[in-house]
Amino acid sequence: MASSQSKRSAVYSSDQTAQTLSDAASRTNIEELRKSLPPDKKLMEGRQYLENGKLRAECKFCEKTFATDGNLNGSKNVKNHAEKCLCNPVNKDKGKGKQTELLFQPGEGDKDSEDGDGKLKYGTVNLKEVREALIHMIIVDELPFKHVEKAGFKYLMSVACPRFHIPSRTTVARDCFQLYMSEKTKLKELLKNCQRICVTTDTWTSIQRINYMCITAHFIDNDWKLHKKIINFCPISSHKGEAIGKAVEACLESWGIEDKLFTVTVDNASSNDLACAHLKRMVQRIGCVSDGKFLHIRCIAHIINLIVWDGIKEHGVCIDRVRNAVKYVKNSPARILRFKDLVQKANIESKSSLSFDVPTRWNSTYTMLDTALKFQRVFSGLSLPDGVGVKDNERPPESNDWKKVERLVVFLRGFYLLTRRISGSLYVTSNRGFFEIAAIYDMLNKWEKNVDEDFQAMAISKKKKYDKYWGNVEKMNMLIYVAAILDPHSKLLVVEITLTDMYGKEKGMKLANDVKDFSYSLFDEYRSLYSSLIPQSGDPMSIDPNEDDHIGGGSDYMKSLRDRAKRLKGIGGYVRSEFERYLNEQLGAEEEEMDALSWWSINGHRFPIVSRMARDILAIPLSTVASESAFSAGGRHLDPFRSSLTPKMVQTLICTQDWLRTKGMSGVDIEENLQELEELEKDFQNNNLDDDVVYMDSMI
Repeated sequence: MASSQSKRSAVYSSDQTAQTLSDAASRTNIEELRKSLPPDKKLMEGRQYLENGKLRAECKFCEKTFATDGNLNGSKNVKNHAEKCLCNPVNKDKGKGKQTELLFQPGEGDKDSEDGDGKLKYGTVNLKEVREALIHMIIVDELPFKHVEKAGFKYLMSVACPRFHIPSRTTVARDCFQLYMSEKTKLKELLKNCQRICVTTDTWTSIQRINYMCITAHFIDNDWKLHKKIINFCPISSHKGEAIGKAVEACLESWGIEDKLFTVTVDNASSNDLACAHLKRMVQRIGCVSDGKFLHIRCIAHIINLIVWDGIKEHGVCIDRVRNAVKYVKNSPARILRFKDLVQKANIESKSSLSFDVPTRWNSTYTMLDTALKFQRVFSGLSLPDGVGVKDNERPPESNDWKKVERLVVFLRGFYLLTRRISGSLYVTSNRGFFEIAAIYDMLNKWEKNVDEDFQAMAISKKKKYDKYWGNVEKMNMLIYVAAILDPHSKLLVVEITLTDMYGKEKGMKLANDVKDFSYSLFDEYRSLYSSLIPQSGDPMSIDPNEDDHIGGGSDYMKSLRDRAKRLKGIGGYVRSEFERYLNEQLGAEEEEMDALSWWSINGHRFPIVSRMARDILAIPLSTVASESAFSAGGRHLDPFRSSLTPKMVQTLICTQDWLRTKGMSGVDIEENLQELEELEKDFQNNNLDDDVVYMDSMI
């Protein structure tokens, strides 16, 4: 070691600054200095010499000198300088002429949005951030763990970030679980600070034949932001009501939020009635608003689904004929070209494209029929299969079939738009639920008076289904009405008008008074829960000790009673007036454009008790779509090629994906945008990129 070091570090003299080291004595001194260094210290880069009796070293790349006394300074400063020295050939790409580049990283929302939470970052690569981003991509984009071991990804990383060490799929799985635990801890803190939680739940059977249950929590935080978080996606022993109820209870207890449960939104399966009964007993033991009487919320989207399916079944033949005509065109590239050619000749300017439907999803059937109806003339120009051997429901659509489809599309459009409005999970829906139900009632009444007998028949049959669930106001959850009242754009007056339109003046006003009485009683209950928010001038039941206490002085006693009564009236007057002030207050021109949560975030401090009611009731979801959409993600995670995932890992991926997504981030779309593909195909044709493609079809 000493010999190699002597080769690196030649000792030399300097007339101005150093004493010559050519004599043996001086060399001995240096050797002694070297020996005096601790075992873990060595004389490093540079040439050594003595200056004023102290050992120094000069960088071998430049003329800078450093103190290297082993007992005082060590030699690490020389090494650190060498690693950064601009004269060092290793550092030729650093320093002068190279400036660190500042990059603007857009936020997680829409890339074109001006409100995105963008931030400035250095142009240097942080390998830790790259690995975290990789795990984020795996989870959010629903990629398999082995994606990191594919040749294409390895090539991409070798070009984009050669220094990054690609982890194995086992390591990726471990990192995903660690991220899940980290995000779960953050969510627990968020749930701990919220007031109450509304829950939606549903069950699903995977390709593994395992029964899964999804539980989604909905709540409004102190900043009046609506949150939707999947808190459980786990196997369940059976679909029976008692098992569902116990599983939901266990989930809430594991999160520590069993005392915050406000409502449970489920579909109309009989097992869910038993599950809600079990949860109602749970909240009654713990304590809940209205003693859990209004805990059970029926999914409006599911009720609409039951109403609509009756109409679809009545028109099964004409729907099947249109469906087969669409399949005939879509199943052949040559037929698609022929179809497009006929569309141009017919001067049809619609940009819609034919689409397949899922027979078990009526909304996709509506989309298919609505699109096909626009190209009715084009289908008549195609040679659709017909003749002997073709089933009746597979024949080409006739003019009478198209008339029935046209009526059915009009019928379905109202329910389709309504379902989309009440199925959102990123905005408040409870405030519009009652008015959407009233809109269905008004629509069915108009159709009953239609001159078209088919329309009348459809409307009458649907009205019976409607009356089964919403015909009697007592069958509806009263919180639906209160949610409409707590919308500053409607309040009690609009609810009264709507009930009068639906049930007549006498019955409507009676129902309106019932709703009003319930709203006031609910307000009184919230006042008792949050009485500390009400400003009080003093304890109404206490007597001022400074008052003169004359034994036998009846006038003083009566005066004391009157004073106490005034204080009681003052408190009661404030309590009642807060709710009445809210109901009677008119919105300004600017407030008319605000949504409900924005209005409450600005004005909530003026109504301390009513705002508490609004924070709980406006968070109620009217449909179970939030939980059902998780099953779509579950089906993509557990496809035939990834069916070996354990239930624990499935929960890890689905929950973490939901937590990482922001409001501006859309879900995974596995369906191609047909309009975009057609525009791309036109570009290919204009650039002569598809000259080598040959379409053949013997049936055209």
